[in-house]
Amino acid sequence: MNVLAIMGSPRKGEATDLLVDKAIEGVRSKASDCNVKKLNLIDYDIQHCRNCLICRDSRTTEPVSKCSIRDDMDQICIDVLDSDALIFGTPVHMGYATGLMMSFLERICWVFAKPEKNILSIRGCPLPRSDRKRKSVTIVTSGIVPPMYRKLCNQAAPLIKGVIKDSLNARTVGDMYAGDIEHKGVECYFGKAFKLGSKLV
Repeated sequence: MNVLAIMGSPRKGEATDLLVDKAIEGVRSKASDCNVKKLNLIDYDIQHCRNCLICRDSRTTEPVSKCSIRDDMDQICIDVLDSDALIFGTPVHMGYATGLMMSFLERICWVFAKPEKNILSIRGCPLPRSDRKRKSVTIVTSGIVPPMYRKLCNQAAPLIKGVIKDSLNARTVGDMYAGDIEHKGVECYFGKAFKLGSKLV
């Protein structure tokens, strides 16, 4: 089993990073022989999508279409393609995923999907190019907003869930919101992140 953890915070060693690591520990507690790879998106050259639509309009029968941009997403897409399960971690910035995570999601959308899904008689929505099924979990952190108000500031989790369902054929088996970290600290969320990771296997 190949597990890919994608960390969308620009700050290593802080709350989001630590919770992603705890989720990885949860995975390994259930399947010590699984292959886990963690990507800190801040370490990679991921350029912004240019909306050229070459990937969207590709008629390839391969599970991944070509992007016109040559950067580190070439290798990252191979890692995503090889994955059976995914862990996503991002803080919320103004209620949404970080710019790092947004750039990543924009770049995978049409590379892994084709515009052939019909919703309400509208053709052209993303449909996964591959039938390979994946599972995923999502960790969202907030320094200020407590969990009881998560619906007011957490647009990141539903966005990630929708994109990976439509592009990667990934079913979200769990998500967590770690809020008010500046006051509560992050350690109180370690157990929840560990259990979340264990749900992947």
